[in-house]
Amino acid sequence: MSCSTAASVLSVIDRDKYDVVPIGISHDGKWVLESGDADRLALTAGHTPEVNADAAAVVVSQDPARREIVVAGPGETPHELGKVDVVFPLLHGPWGEDGTIQGLFEIGGIRYVGSGVLASAVGMDKHYMKIVLQAAGLPVMPYVVIKPREWEQDAAAVRDAVHGLGYPVFVKPARGGSSMGITKVRDRDGLDAAVAHAHEFDPKVLVEAAAEGAREVECGVLQRPDGGADASVVAEIVGYGSHEFYDFAAKYLGEDGVELEVPANLTEDLRDTIQQLSVQAFEALGCEGLARVDFFVGADDRPVVNEINTMPGFTPTSMFPRMWAESGVEYPELVDRLITLAADRATGLR
Repeated sequence: MSCSTAASVLSVIDRDKYDVVPIGISHDGKWVLESGDADRLALTAGHTPEVNADAAAVVVSQDPARREIVVAGPGETPHELGKVDVVFPLLHGPWGEDGTIQGLFEIGGIRYVGSGVLASAVGMDKHYMKIVLQAAGLPVMPYVVIKPREWEQDAAAVRDAVHGLGYPVFVKPARGGSSMGITKVRDRDGLDAAVAHAHEFDPKVLVEAAAEGAREVECGVLQRPDGGADASVVAEIVGYGSHEFYDFAAKYLGEDGVELEVPANLTEDLRDTIQQLSVQAFEALGCEGLARVDFFVGADDRPVVNEINTMPGFTPTSMFPRMWAESGVEYPELVDRLITLAADRATGLR
């Protein structure tokens, strides 16, 4: 998904305004100078793109006074590629949007797009995200956290806690992304297998009560130059096609039957409430730049926050850019605004 997002941004970024240096991270953690070929990096049903691990290696300088990227080919002495003004970390999931790479940029004094270390980490960890949102007075779905030691030492007690939520439930990696590792469990017999599947992605698991029959809506948040934040139009996922829920394939592979409504058909009061809650969630976590906030809306028209995503899907067909396009900010302008915001903000504590 990260490659697909990068491909989309590379295809629209203003090359007359920005000198673009495409850097990829391979599966084995190697930083390389990518070609920037948007077509090769695009995600399709028959093609899962990967970073070219054989490309020239890249090293990030950690000298706050320099803010430079260094590149070297195999066996070569690293040479300076140039001073980097802003990094656009188009990375989804652990190590990319969970505060880790943001911390690296902070150490190096390098400006970057998006939320800082704390907001990124809290937004990625659904357990602590819920704690922070609840403390800010925002409604969340009932949940149970399964930590590795608890599951190993007293799985029966954990099962009892999950049963208390009622079925069905969603079992998901606590720090996962793109709907990977998620299972909808309809009765207690399916719980253990779902936990084992989530454990393939994260040792900590979150089990959440299912919002059966609820509408699933989303809202984008974009920071203003003055530090405030604006909410986009609200969108709705109105059909999953052949999928039981809005999983990875339904989100990113453009499969038939998936229906998205942008903007959603909501009453003015409900739309305003969701937009207000979205900005409140953004501010509660201390987010910067951008975020997408997802909600469930029950029959009583009361929205409940599902989660906040500090680096949402960012292809032109992803919800976040589509919502902002409907709000009057087209995709190229959205990219430009995010880069400008990052370039204008201070490094270090802020």
